[in-house]
Amino acid sequence: MESTQPGIFGAIRIDLARLHATWMELLFPRQLDPSRVLGKWHPETTVERVGYTGWAAVGLPLVVVGYPLLLVGMLARFHAQRLDSAGARLGVLGVVGLSLLVWGGLTTVAHLRFSQSGFLAVLAASVVATLAAALAVVFGRVGGRGTRVLLAYPTGMTALFLPPVVAALYSPSVASVVFPGSQSLAVWLLDTVLSVGGLDVLLRDQFDLRGVAYVAMWFGLAVPLGWLFGVVVTLADVVRPRAGRA
Repeated sequence: MESTQPGIFGAIRIDLARLHATWMELLFPRQLDPSRVLGKWHPETTVERVGYTGWAAVGLPLVVVGYPLLLVGMLARFHAQRLDSAGARLGVLGVVGLSLLVWGGLTTVAHLRFSQSGFLAVLAASVVATLAAALAVVFGRVGGRGTRVLLAYPTGMTALFLPPVVAALYSPSVASVVFPGSQSLAVWLLDTVLSVGGLDVLLRDQFDLRGVAYVAMWFGLAVPLGWLFGVVVTLADVVRPRAGRA
């Protein structure tokens, strides 16, 4: 019996077609999954044909750029599904309890080994992280994809990043892991993403990456990283829906 699977090149071709259809649907109706409604919409007037063809041409290079993001999104979606399933099983109170267990352990270590100021800083970060974890679950349950992308993922990232970075300010062993990687990431961001319009020069002149600047850096990164994570997961959901979902 012959296999009905399209193969790797067939799967890539299907993904690219669906990605381009998703782009087309931003301006024109019934481009993605047309069989589920009234059939695919086609332009009829000259103006519609010109606009349709032009929009399709603009989308071609964007599809080539967007396809790697789609692959990242499918990988990220696997981990997002596991986190969502865990959050659904535990509920808000369960997530709060787990966060208190994990970050409470870190706070206990800080109480035993850090100075009083270090202990209080880690305690405050753990409280914020626990609150962020609870909000991530709530935002993940209410609203739709927009709420997840705008609110749930950034708060979830904050819950993960904040306590370890604060602890690194008072622990040389933690700092040896957190700070070198943070410096490398900061240099890469300044040389690439933030180099537009001289923003990298401004940041280098105004800020020195040491001490609480690391906390500010990761707190600031939690939001765009959460948005990026949410966008690529949503892109994967739209272009290649999960089984049983639209």
